[in-house]
Amino acid sequence: MRKRIGVTAFFVVMIITLVLSSTQCSLIDSLKYGELSYFLTGSREQKEELADLLIQLRDSENQRYEARFILLNEIIKQLYQREAVEQLNLLLSTYVEKNPQDPFNAYYLLVIAENYRDSKAFPFAVHYYERILKNYSDLLVRDSSVHYLCLKSLINLVENPEVRIQYYKELIARFSGEIDMGEAYYFLGKTYEEVGEWELAIQAYKQFLLYPETSIPGKPEAHKDITSMITFYDRRDKDWTMADLDRLVNNIKAAIWREDPRRLRQYMAKVNFFALSWEEEETEANIDFLADIGIFLKGNVYYSRELDEGSNSREAYLRTWGWSYRIKTWYLYFRRVNFPADPEIHGQWEWAGIYFGEKPFAGSSDG
Repeated sequence: MRKRIGVTAFFVVMIITLVLSSTQCSLIDSLKYGELSYFLTGSREQKEELADLLIQLRDSENQRYEARFILLNEIIKQLYQREAVEQLNLLLSTYVEKNPQDPFNAYYLLVIAENYRDSKAFPFAVHYYERILKNYSDLLVRDSSVHYLCLKSLINLVENPEVRIQYYKELIARFSGEIDMGEAYYFLGKTYEEVGEWELAIQAYKQFLLYPETSIPGKPEAHKDITSMITFYDRRDKDWTMADLDRLVNNIKAAIWREDPRRLRQYMAKVNFFALSWEEEETEANIDFLADIGIFLKGNVYYSRELDEGSNSREAYLRTWGWSYRIKTWYLYFRRVNFPADPEIHGQWEWAGIYFGEKPFAGSSDG
């Protein structure tokens, strides 16, 4: 009898062991065809761990949103470790849809937006960034504003310049302490240019000039260029430009031949005219030099019959020599006006400056 009891006890222990073993395995196996199975990736142990978190999330209806936030962040971390971005996007979008009152939804949607941005699915990223801005209050997560991160991404992703302008303006108005204001105003000005709003572009550029410490990537001369643009824009009369380069050059040749400094000054650009050697950086010419140019006309000043061979459809050079100056040879420099704000002026020619000395790597032919 004792032996029979022992055998019976043995079978009972075996059955209990099998049941317990089956229970441990069933967590994954039961989910194989369940609603959570799509999200389970990695090794068996990793799947068990993730499944436990997902079940906790599924059964967390009565928990505070802060507790769910901690739980979801751990799930986000684990899915990132497994490079399961598609599963993560689906999980978070489903959670937000089923829990519309969760105050952390802006953050969950931001995770989705950044996943799409990183995978270069830019239209989807823009959709989620804009959805956050339009429908959700701002949220501070790990010392970063969700709305700020959205705006920073949208100004780089949105193609429509009119929409981009609104995001620049919002970024400047709401987050002036977190951005380089000079850079923001510079690119706001550029975006206004795209839509032809030149008055607003100039206003933005004037704000940009208030931040001299700002450095624009790839534009080392940005402050100088914008200063020149504003000076040109603010000048009412621009009567020194001509549509025909040959006519402008011939008028200047005639003034030189007649030794007429008044007429010569008449054809000089009234904004940003320069006079320097080839090696110097372009800067505006000294006012006294321009006023006294007649002094250097005394004597025999000559000019080439044709423009320099380095001339092209955008810029041109006329070699002259015999000036009563320490450097006898001057190259008169002509360029097309780049000023889309005024279609009547844009693309016309101006005498923009003087280069002193022989042109580098060029001979000294008299044409």
